[in-house]
Amino acid sequence: MDALGDLLRGIRANGAMVCRSIAAPPWALRFEITTPLTLVCGVTDDAWLIPDEGEPMLLRRGDVGLVREGVRFVLADDPASKVGVVIRDEDECIGEVEMDGKHTWRFSNRPSGDANEMVMLTAAYQVRGDLSDRLLSALPEVFVITNPDEDCPTMELLALELGRDRPGQEIAIDRLLDLILVLALRDWFDRPDSATPAWYVALGDPVVGPALRALHDDPARAWTVEGLARHVGVSRAGFARRFADLVGEPPLTYLTGWRMALAADLLRRTDASVASVARQVGYADSFAFSTAFKRVRGIRPSQHRTTRIAV
Repeated sequence: MDALGDLLRGIRANGAMVCRSIAAPPWALRFEITTPLTLVCGVTDDAWLIPDEGEPMLLRRGDVGLVREGVRFVLADDPASKVGVVIRDEDECIGEVEMDGKHTWRFSNRPSGDANEMVMLTAAYQVRGDLSDRLLSALPEVFVITNPDEDCPTMELLALELGRDRPGQEIAIDRLLDLILVLALRDWFDRPDSATPAWYVALGDPVVGPALRALHDDPARAWTVEGLARHVGVSRAGFARRFADLVGEPPLTYLTGWRMALAADLLRRTDASVASVARQVGYADSFAFSTAFKRVRGIRPSQHRTTRIAV
């Protein structure tokens, strides 16, 4: 597993709030939701993503907009269109809209079947754990990715699935949303003008990339700088310097931070004992683990566990 894959584990569309919105211009939806990550996409036409604080962003057909928690925004056919619907948590929808099937909201400002109807998709992802927080912290509050699945028509498949009621629909929708998110983030981080996190850039390096993958594949192993250098076939000094230059911290410092993030998630999401968690992240005894955890996180593992989040 690579770093991006590990960080994405906790960002899942598991019974996600997702809908297909159908409207004829002029239309505007206001989103006042508190989910950690929201995705919007125009399936049939262009639209505008307008954050409360920031400039309007054009969403061309097939583009994906991602919005982080705490940002309220409007999705509209035109920045000047008047808001007719307000969407809040728990699928609460206020305004000129009516349900047309399980996952479709149709604006009642025009008759059904209007030739100018536009189809938009919106989905809210749940995010759980310290690993996922590390990923979200590397993202802008609002950003647009240009047609990330150009060679893989995932949006069309999702729109089709939302428009019918078939066995296994919820699972199909969740998996498609997960795929869309992976494609979008991968595309975003690959762009030269994005603030790509150092660890993602380092994944493409012929020396540091394999070392990072080794650390993520087996974080419990008793890694040393010399062992990592030997693993990738370079000198110890050269490896240590290259790793620090690309990732921004020494190899074992990175490993400790990664282990503590893994441990934090295990403590919150499982009933494993502190000793068991310690072994899973490479510590032979719980005392050494607790000492390292408190040094990095500021609290003891048992204290962290009391803030457990529901899965």
